[in-house]
Amino acid sequence: MPTLDASTHQALARELHEAERAREPVTQFSRRYPGMTIADSYAISQAWLALKFAEGRRVIGHKIGLTSRAMQVAAQITEPDHGTLLDDMLVADGATLEASRFIVPRLEVELAFILGKPLKGPGVTLFDVLDATAWVTPALELIDGRIELFDRDTGAPRKVFDTIADNAANAAVILGGRPVKPEAIDLRWAGALLYRNGVIEESGLSAAVLNHPGNGIAWLANKLGAFDEGLQAGEIVLAGSFTRPVACAAGDVFHADYGPLGAIGVRFV
Repeated sequence: MPTLDASTHQALARELHEAERAREPVTQFSRRYPGMTIADSYAISQAWLALKFAEGRRVIGHKIGLTSRAMQVAAQITEPDHGTLLDDMLVADGATLEASRFIVPRLEVELAFILGKPLKGPGVTLFDVLDATAWVTPALELIDGRIELFDRDTGAPRKVFDTIADNAANAAVILGGRPVKPEAIDLRWAGALLYRNGVIEESGLSAAVLNHPGNGIAWLANKLGAFDEGLQAGEIVLAGSFTRPVACAAGDVFHADYGPLGAIGVRFV
């Protein structure tokens, strides 16, 4: 249950909106409001989305985060989190991005599910997800921090409450490579090598995402179903990273090699 009132949710959402515009992070909400709950965090995120909708943005999908066991232990939670993808977050494969557009940009390696049918819980299973998925394609998620990653006074890392309020840290998504039907390959064994300036920084297999990346999609459909919401046909759903985040800076060139699923490239200036 939320412990903060709606006016506080809205005020903190406005802080996030201004932080993104000014490229200047705000202090951690969890330290300012130590009694806040995860329900408060989602309410703040929804209030921020309302500001974006008022400016003409539209939903194109969703992201799932904190899907690996290691990340959940580090964040002291027992389930993933989720955020919303908006139309201005979609970046073309091979694009050149200005690093100064973001605050602390980092890339994660994922698979994206493109839905051909709607999904709504309760009771959505992995089999329902595979049946509803039109395509699975490689994706890079660019995450950012509108809330300080480390407190400016104490150096304490931010908590999951901050990350969720910050729209699960989402900033952009790059789709590329070779789309495949979900039954075409064993998605657990889909993997990637992430190169930064010709050096492999990270590698991994998508089985690290809840044993199968489709399990995250099922989790999200059931989570949203509790609020009478669901996933829509045509939406992009990022299943969760199977590598740690890799920092990005001006001059960096990234190449994500997914083997038989192709590759994605992006450059920062």
